[in-house]
Amino acid sequence: MANSWATLGVDLHLEPTGSGGLRRGLTDALRDAVRSGRLVPGTRLPSSRSLAADLGIARNTVAEAYADLVAEGWLTARQGSGTRVADRAVVPPAGTAPRRRAPGRPAHSLIPGTPDLAAFPRTEWLKAARRALATAPFDALGYGDPRGRPELRTALAGYLARARGVRTDPENVMITAGFSHALRILGALLRARGVRTVAVESYGLDVHWGLLRDAGLATPALPYDDLGTDPGPLDEEGAVLLTPAHQFPMGTPLHPDRRAAVVDWARRTGGLVLEDDYDGEFRYDRQPVGALQGLDPDRVVHLGTASKSLAPGLRLGWMALPPSLVEEAAAAKGRIDTCGVLDQLTLAEFLTCGAYDRHVRSARLRYRRRRDALAAAVADRAPEVTVTGIAAGLHAVLRLPPGTEQSVIQAATWQGLALHGLAFHRHEQALAEPLDALVVGYGTPPDSAWAGALEALCRVLP
Repeated sequence: MANSWATLGVDLHLEPTGSGGLRRGLTDALRDAVRSGRLVPGTRLPSSRSLAADLGIARNTVAEAYADLVAEGWLTARQGSGTRVADRAVVPPAGTAPRRRAPGRPAHSLIPGTPDLAAFPRTEWLKAARRALATAPFDALGYGDPRGRPELRTALAGYLARARGVRTDPENVMITAGFSHALRILGALLRARGVRTVAVESYGLDVHWGLLRDAGLATPALPYDDLGTDPGPLDEEGAVLLTPAHQFPMGTPLHPDRRAAVVDWARRTGGLVLEDDYDGEFRYDRQPVGALQGLDPDRVVHLGTASKSLAPGLRLGWMALPPSLVEEAAAAKGRIDTCGVLDQLTLAEFLTCGAYDRHVRSARLRYRRRRDALAAAVADRAPEVTVTGIAAGLHAVLRLPPGTEQSVIQAATWQGLALHGLAFHRHEQALAEPLDALVVGYGTPPDSAWAGALEALCRVLP
């Protein structure tokens, strides 16, 4: 039986010109595709038989066009490798603006917010993925529940109860594509409920404040002091976004009196607390601070992700929702699940088989060693700099002498070191006096680059 054109080789869109015959038209079309950069060097072309079937022309015509372009140096043909685009400079079409050269990447990065991606547990993750896929029911590959796969929601409910003190059922857990996705869902939900304002902390991430503003919500800043964020000014805001276990980026846990006060505010006003538990797994010198959600599951939304514990590229996050919000959150997310099913099933298996706990314990030890090396190096090389906020997490705050933050950031740029100052994380409405400090993400570099990054940091400290 003859092969259909739809089953032959790789696809290649060409429009041979009619002038000068098919052979010349095909040759010109291929040459133009290479010259313009549409076919980049190394691209493998379809076999002459496949392309002839696609174009509805004789195979010899294609073979002769290929031979012409090989002779001209546009293509190469080797036995066993097929016909490919030759390695040559691409000349952009006339009128095309030249592409600007991208600036060089820094040699080292201590930007907070990313774990050591080289330490991702590939082998264990692959084993979990194979087991998950082998046992997944057929309906798992369908559109699915907007809350996410029940296997992962069940695994997370158990893990969060055990490790973070969260009180929830699988029915009230929703899987999201990371924290930002969850915040978009909650922003839409709050706006639909008539909320106009979500209070935020004086220090944090402007991308999160921006997502809330995109939903039409105002984001006034609450005061911050040595006890953490002060919920005292809360009134009728409708909701508040906090990092109570480990304030980002200052690194302090919210004082117990203030934890109780913010929950009391939510009960009294009907408000909602959005708890960002971004790195709750990593603690070193103290017992873990339990989830605020455990104080009142009906008034607190607990949000977490695999971004710090595993990798942000997984795009896996979760919300433990008050039961009264589940249907509204599902409607705000959409009528079907929007998170990759296979990764959900893999994470569920990763959690239930114990691989997640093993990975976190190993990572906790590695990051603690880095934290200790950072504190020791700063104490030795820059005694005027104070290292704070290091009892937990993957970053530290380095308090600098007054007036030196910007000069240190500039010096870091010259050293090829990517670094954030505390001012980068300061809310524009923050009332407290600005502090000069660095926010150092010691979890970011791979092991092979950690010593070099630490040395570069010490060279720029005052």
